[in-house]
Amino acid sequence: MDKSFVRADGSNLPKIDALMVGLFFKNNPDFYSAELRNVKTTLASRESYGDDAIGWVQLCRKKEVCTVKCQMCPEHKVRSASYKVTLVVNEKKRQIISCECHDCVASLGGCKHAVAFLMWVHRRSEEPSCTSVECYWKKSTLSRVGTSLKFIAADQLCKKKAKKHDVNSGLFLEFVQEAKKRKLSNCEVLKYQNDFVYVGIKQFSFHSF
Repeated sequence: MDKSFVRADGSNLPKIDALMVGLFFKNNPDFYSAELRNVKTTLASRESYGDDAIGWVQLCRKKEVCTVKCQMCPEHKVRSASYKVTLVVNEKKRQIISCECHDCVASLGGCKHAVAFLMWVHRRSEEPSCTSVECYWKKSTLSRVGTSLKFIAADQLCKKKAKKHDVNSGLFLEFVQEAKKRKLSNCEVLKYQNDFVYVGIKQFSFHSF
């Protein structure tokens, strides 16, 4: 733990609302200039990644400025060294000053680790208050894979349970019958049916047998 920093928990993290997050992204083109659709930013902010990758959260308050630091486990190389991310918030002005990753190659252009940590703190601010206080000065779930945690299942990466839909093959069969009736030849689904026959010269291809 850094000097003058304390362990972060559910009672001492700075409050970050949606308006603060929106203004921060609006005033920092590094996070959206690379792509206009913000697909990477959306993926980085997802709950299933940040909640499992972030650990060892600490913070320090100096007057109205709160500095929060964490260590983020790499998503694809969980045994590699963690990335260090720093978030600086002016609590009096309710303004996010900066959010920066110090170890990532793409940090100068606004990397996904900074986005993930910012959205993690935002989600903690949105959680309802409870009697128990959770300490965030702990090892992340992803970094424990292969050590104290031998493996992690896919459904454990997200707290939300996936919706189970009833299997209904009637709609699919109805679609196949209608496509055959219309004699569609450019439908990829029909190519996997046993009675499909290629039209023209394609019927002599090795792939049609």
